[in-house]
Amino acid sequence: MITRQRTNWLRMLFIWKGSVVKKIVVQLLVITVFSLVILFLKGKIYEYKVPLNPTIFTLIGLALAIFMGFCNTASYDRYWEGRKLWGSLVIETRSLTRQILTLVNDNSPASKAEKESIIRMIAAFCWSLNFQLRNKPGTEHLSRLLTAEQVDQLKGKRFIPVAILGFIGEWISEQHQKKHIDTIVLTALDHQLNLLSQVVGGCERISNTPLPFAYSVLLHRTVYFYCFCLPFGLIDSLGWMMPVIVLLISYTFIALDAIIQEIAEPFGEEENDLPLNSICKTIEYSIFEQAGIPQAPYQPVTSFFID
Repeated sequence: MITRQRTNWLRMLFIWKGSVVKKIVVQLLVITVFSLVILFLKGKIYEYKVPLNPTIFTLIGLALAIFMGFCNTASYDRYWEGRKLWGSLVIETRSLTRQILTLVNDNSPASKAEKESIIRMIAAFCWSLNFQLRNKPGTEHLSRLLTAEQVDQLKGKRFIPVAILGFIGEWISEQHQKKHIDTIVLTALDHQLNLLSQVVGGCERISNTPLPFAYSVLLHRTVYFYCFCLPFGLIDSLGWMMPVIVLLISYTFIALDAIIQEIAEPFGEEENDLPLNSICKTIEYSIFEQAGIPQAPYQPVTSFFID
């Protein structure tokens, strides 16, 4: 994801990173060239004048804008829900870390090492959820956080975050059997694991249930049909300015179409998707700091980055 500090209006006109222009530049060039050809032919095809009135485009454009607004709202709702889920993941992992460190009544050196192992497991849970949502199988990326035995147990599993929650749940159960936590604390810790499980389920719901394909196809076809018909309707009223106006209108509609498609899948790795890597790094640094686990210095974002 691109994170950039707000700049002045002039620089905003020429920003490239984070813009969808580079994804649609070919389409805009094709439409511009097509408009120039129609201008050269004076709106005729094989000596036949295409009779399109600008009023028609006003009505179609209004309907198209309403439909695009609906699709944009649906796409942004998925993005917003993903953002809320990962925001709650930050909160719940910190809370679980605090509870493990303060409510488990065993301060022996062995217990401290076990607690640090569980904290690393919480970080591994976040990273594994990240990679699952981005369709990156394998457990090699978890070897720095989990033991070799734990990594072996995770090999071949499809839902690694759920399996890691199972490891944490088993450890909590052992602490209850050893009388290191009472039933009330056990219930609180189990509730915290349930909240993490709800985050996993919510993310899977977004990832596994995309917007209906029919909406995307209809919007995509309508936008391009509208843009390629525009030159015929504006040639008589605008003259030589027609290609410029067509380019401006096409940029607005095609760019919004591209943005809708991009944010509809918020867990991807495009520039405007959620910064899952950065959120995982924040969680890892935060809970390691709580537990006093040594780590590299935190690097805050100063200008912009690509997740």
